[in-house]
Amino acid sequence: MLMTCCREDEARMRSVAGDGRRAQANVGRTMSVWTIVVAAGRGDRFGGDKQVADLSGRPVLARSVATAAKVSDGVVVVAASDRRAAVTDLLVGIEGVVEVVAGGPTRASSVRAGLVAVPDEATVVLVHDGARPLASVELFRRVASGVGEGVDAVVPGVAVSDSLRAVTGGALDREEVIAVQTPQAFSAWALRDAHRLGGEASDDASMVEAAGGTVVVVEGEATNAKITVPLDLVVAELSLGSVRPDHGGGMVVGG
Repeated sequence: MLMTCCREDEARMRSVAGDGRRAQANVGRTMSVWTIVVAAGRGDRFGGDKQVADLSGRPVLARSVATAAKVSDGVVVVAASDRRAAVTDLLVGIEGVVEVVAGGPTRASSVRAGLVAVPDEATVVLVHDGARPLASVELFRRVASGVGEGVDAVVPGVAVSDSLRAVTGGALDREEVIAVQTPQAFSAWALRDAHRLGGEASDDASMVEAAGGTVVVVEGEATNAKITVPLDLVVAELSLGSVRPDHGGGMVVGG
């Protein structure tokens, strides 16, 4: 997803990133953080169930959930209704997975199904695509710790390097847009309120923003690509060859 960006957004990005680093130690102490991992898509463009595809010896979804569990008080996984049992079996051994629920026909309806399983005491809810297996623990912490004090949602974004054109014609200034990733973090009440209004959007930040919430952007990760087509899995395999674990259980490029 692309989001419009300006200098003010960039300044807030730097500010929230700094606040996130200072507040990391408090994640899981002063907040109750839960994560919804969405994995209810059919994988049509991939040509099969990409969530169970092998990525360097571990299924794509298992990698995503395991990382989310390291920074969450609980993880709810949303799967296609006919794959709940298979997904449950796939995640055996990953501590912190509270429930695997059946998703709906759209992404928004799947997130709403996941929200039902998130307890009322949760203060921050993260929403993550199961098909982004290389998001780091650091990124999860960065977005989670940025929520609060007037900030309803924090999303990671990366600069766009390609030239862009609108489908209706005309070039777009790539300096004015960013590519938005997950995990996205939300004040629990803001996310619930946005979904009570119903509607559909390509991501939850758009729904919170449409409901009047404040959304800020922090720096994302170039390696945090979404597995959509088979080539993406090949690129992810290559990325793992240049990614090593950090001390917090996340990933560091290089070395």
